Amino acid sequence: MILLDQDDYYKVITPLSKVTINNLFANAVVQGSAKGRIFVDTIQNPKTFYIIHPYGMALLFGESNNSKFNQEFKNYSLNVNKKRIKHEWLQVFPNTWDNILLDLFKNDIINSKENINDTHNKIELNSRVNFKFNVNLYKKFKEKNIPKKLDIKSTNKNEYDNMKGSVIPSKFWNNSNEFLEKGVGFSLYHDNNLATTAFSAFITETKLELGMETLPAFRGKGFAQYICSALIDYCIENNYEPIWACRSENIGSYKLAIKLGFEEEKVLPYFRLCK
Repeated sequence: MILLDQDDYYKVITPLSKVTINNLFANAVVQGSAKGRIFVDTIQNPKTFYIIHPYGMALLFGESNNSKFNQEFKNYSLNVNKKRIKHEWLQVFPNTWDNILLDLFKNDIINSKENINDTHNKIELNSRVNFKFNVNLYKKFKEKNIPKKLDIKSTNKNEYDNMKGSVIPSKFWNNSNEFLEKGVGFSLYHDNNLATTAFSAFITETKLELGMETLPAFRGKGFAQYICSALIDYCIENNYEPIWACRSENIGSYKLAIKLGFEEEKVLPYFRLCK
């Protein structure tokens, strides 16, 4: 595994374009809107790639029969050298990688439901759902469930700086200037207090992946569906395909996606590389 210099990121563009699962986070790294890392098998003519977004999402793709890279990746995944300081969430493409990883990690893999003690130096097996947006289902939902009068405004620097939580714009964008220039978001206020924000975690010319966070004091009030609806409306009006993906185990996110008109498209293995 060789760390690729940013000047060589162009070598990843064509191989990444052939990945057919949700890969917007990987594109964000390659395009520079998020300062992640890319490992390859060789600098000159790379065939195997590992892209890590700073939020912790990762994509392993390309040729899967390079035994040297695979062994180095195993050591990296198990954090043998103690260089990794946080978890990474791994998805792979194509699915030929699935059996290779299951064999590679056969003595070190643990099902997420069994990992109640958050065991370190293990590979935790989860599943990730990629959804497909159904605009007709969304419109039926919106007609019955979204109030007409809500205190919603475009997310600006104030919300960027003050929104707290795990899925917030500042964890997906390099800085507020880049977000305000290239991204979009909406924030809902309740009694003049910032309650929840939905934003473009990743955005291309045709697709926008939703990120959303509600502050703890305002959860359970339905605000998440309201603010996501505002961002989905923006997508429809501006010809973006809304993208939603989450772990199957994240019941809240899964149910919200279904409510908003997303339909389950693919369920994929999702490996958590424990630190």
